[in-house]
Amino acid sequence: MEAKHDIKQRKADHLDLCATDAVAFQRKTTLLEHVRLVHQSLPDIDLDAIDLSVELLGKTLRAPIVIAAMTGGHERAAEINRTLAAVADTRGYGFGLGSQRAMQKRPDTAWTFQVREVAPNVLLLGNVGVVQARDMGVAAVQQLVDEVGADAVCVHLNPAMELVQPEGDRDFRRGTETIATLVRELSVPVVGKETGNGISIETARKLAGAGVKVCDTSGAGGTSWVGVETLRAEGDKKTLGELLWDWGVPTAASVHNAVSAGLTTIATGGMRDGYDAARAIALGASAAGFARGVFKAFLEGGREGAEAFLTNVESQLRAIMLLVGAQNIAELQRAPRFITGELQQWMALAG
Repeated sequence: MEAKHDIKQRKADHLDLCATDAVAFQRKTTLLEHVRLVHQSLPDIDLDAIDLSVELLGKTLRAPIVIAAMTGGHERAAEINRTLAAVADTRGYGFGLGSQRAMQKRPDTAWTFQVREVAPNVLLLGNVGVVQARDMGVAAVQQLVDEVGADAVCVHLNPAMELVQPEGDRDFRRGTETIATLVRELSVPVVGKETGNGISIETARKLAGAGVKVCDTSGAGGTSWVGVETLRAEGDKKTLGELLWDWGVPTAASVHNAVSAGLTTIATGGMRDGYDAARAIALGASAAGFARGVFKAFLEGGREGAEAFLTNVESQLRAIMLLVGAQNIAELQRAPRFITGELQQWMALAG
């Protein structure tokens, strides 16, 4: 099956599809619009003195931003990874690689994941699927980490996406056991990560029980990776994908679930701007991850376009922090807010 649907071509398909809005969730939102922050008319804060820095996975980020996992395994991916990793390094963000499954299946693509030369100091997140990690074993996962010089590895959970993918996995047994083994035996921290369908309270508690300390939500409401695979699928897989296009736990609910389970949380999944980042942090997240927004800005304006997008995110976040009276990220996490609509129900479900 893998020969017919070559992994390198799949990565090229993903880049082409994610350059458009055709892969967005159709009806479901992130629910971040239901986080209402309270305006403070006497903030007693100097805008320029607001501290955006945050500690994450043993490194200090200058701002609570991660350029989240996108790509790898194709020549075009190399330019994207190297450029955006260099941006993250210069600006003091985190940077996530796309799934390193391509490195394992096609060792000749390993160079497309190599970014340390241009980003020597960046917080670099490797990436491997839980099923692949189970099947390849700890030593092979450690090798993937070492080959790219990652500071941590995201172990991604993507059953909905795999069910629609023509060449996808079908056996998801021993996932929690695999993660617990990686936590014990790898030389770097493990980050539990979804791929667009979010984190339930049950999954968050399983991750915490397995020893995971950090979660990347990748919640529903942004890019639908089920949708991406549906656009590549045919026949019954396409029909299933159309049914499940909007499947998942919205980003805001996923953040609440992860934080409630005691996990340090990177809020990803449909993050559009600094306001979304502020709302996610007010729910308890430590950082916000941006993927398709940065990718589209890069496609439209190269490195300068990506940097302009991220400058706007920082400026917007700083402005919101002033208006809620938060001098730093810890104060933003505790800022007064109230919750409306469907998000209230998700939060009540989590307890």
